[in-house]
Amino acid sequence: MRFLLRCLPRSHDFSSFRRTRVYNQCKDRNYNVNYNPTCRRFLQSSASKTNVFKSPRPPVELPVISLSNYMFSRFSAFGNKKALVDDATGTVYTYSQLEDLSRKVGSFLYRKGLRKNDVICYYGTNNAEFCLLLLGCASVGVVLTMANPAYTSGELERHMEHSGAKTLVTVAHLVPKAREAEIGDIIVIGNADGCQPFSDLLADDGKYFPTDITIDPHEDVVILPYSSGTTGLPKGVMLSHYNVVSNMIQLQQSIRTTNDDTNFAVLPFFHIYGIVILLCGTLQSGGTLAITPGFEPEGFLKTIREQKVTQLHLVPPLLLFLTHHPLVDKFDFSRIRTIICGAAPLGEAITNEFMDKRNKIVRQGYGLTEASPLLCADYESITAGSVGPLVANTDAKFVDPQTGKSLGRNETGELFVRGPQNMKGYIHNEKATKEMIDEDGWLCTGDIGHIGDNDCVVITDRLKELIKYKGQQVAPAELEDLLHKHPAVEDVAVIGMPDDRAGELPRAYVVLKPAVSLHAHDIMQYVEQNVSDYKHLRGGVEFVKEIPKSPSGKILRRVLKDQLKSSQL
Repeated sequence: MRFLLRCLPRSHDFSSFRRTRVYNQCKDRNYNVNYNPTCRRFLQSSASKTNVFKSPRPPVELPVISLSNYMFSRFSAFGNKKALVDDATGTVYTYSQLEDLSRKVGSFLYRKGLRKNDVICYYGTNNAEFCLLLLGCASVGVVLTMANPAYTSGELERHMEHSGAKTLVTVAHLVPKAREAEIGDIIVIGNADGCQPFSDLLADDGKYFPTDITIDPHEDVVILPYSSGTTGLPKGVMLSHYNVVSNMIQLQQSIRTTNDDTNFAVLPFFHIYGIVILLCGTLQSGGTLAITPGFEPEGFLKTIREQKVTQLHLVPPLLLFLTHHPLVDKFDFSRIRTIICGAAPLGEAITNEFMDKRNKIVRQGYGLTEASPLLCADYESITAGSVGPLVANTDAKFVDPQTGKSLGRNETGELFVRGPQNMKGYIHNEKATKEMIDEDGWLCTGDIGHIGDNDCVVITDRLKELIKYKGQQVAPAELEDLLHKHPAVEDVAVIGMPDDRAGELPRAYVVLKPAVSLHAHDIMQYVEQNVSDYKHLRGGVEFVKEIPKSPSGKILRRVLKDQLKSSQL
């Protein structure tokens, strides 16, 4: 695969990327949909047009404007108010500084030779300068892609080659990895020998800022995040200026931030949640964003207290920390107005336990990188276990994966969505794009769920992660939610263990709470008492110290499956 990635072109014409129809691939409506994902998409889009669910929110007007111009138009209203506070360095940027400094970054990049549709890569932890890089790139039409700071040098090299990035921006402690990847053009936030400091960008005289660049918000890509790769190799997601700006406006209507709010950016900026929901979402509303390079229990709580945080955006592992860790028992939550959890499923059990124990409401949001990312958000009376209703200007349908039939309320199927936030496609991967988005603009989320009578969406699992036991479907998330209710369980993951006779057997990996002793039989018996026979843990129970998860909180089931496979060899 590394060889194949090296063969990809390094330059792109993002605006010429078009989705193509798949009629000629699926003329036989009786084709086995289990073995042809492109045909399955066609069957679904050709199914009954009824049972399309629309957002209960009133439609909002969506401007056709570049991301940088949209953000700059908002900043002037907030003057010298604090915009960004870097908890690690003490650096503070006010709203009155942001546009000027971002344009200096854009001018420097243009002086350096980067042009519209060129790609630059950020490889680092959270810091305030990332915002200036993002808006500086957007202002001159340069595309920003983000690499996970946990990447090895080999993974970083592949990311750079696949995205076509010409320049790398990183932080000082990651420079050695960048050099191992043989990247020659490195800009460093901080200082490192042989690298150009980011401070040079902020000191640019601005003379090279171009005045003749025309950005088409519908067609031109602004950010190129990579999907998490939990079900395969990461794919570059092309998000246009219009995609991102639309989703920010949809966000503000659903989860309102005011200029009196302080958000806390502990979620990573290389992830779409950190960029759009936290960074851009806070700044469009005049709030203050406190930034930390990573999670550390005492530092996390200290920053919330000292920066007077009023809104918390979390992923399930952080909510588990706030629910169970003894450090939190004496923590004062009174200043926190809103808590939102997203990026991975959060079961009803953990939701209720947190709210009962901490006396705070937690709201859920749902989305995916390919949707910029927000699709659903709880915004009024919450429904525990649901991700709330669709955001404005967004449609959804739930489809039977086997027949392509469009389903009604309270019927479980694969979720398809359509709205202005849907991506342009995957870079260098037209086949995957056609499998993801059909000719009518419906984007396949790959998630299984339903919509209730109250218009709230419930996500139960990933289609590819469903366990098939003797033809019966077992949702790992359902068993995980059940096991989270067990008083001895701290965390849990469920996978399917291959079995020659049954297909797959549900198997649980369990993290016990401190100073608790339990036998695997106790866990298995608990499950047997609460679910149907075919959902029993016939694959066994293994006690582990931690559950492998992505930085966004998704359970890395493929890691557990690989470990299981290795142990059986």
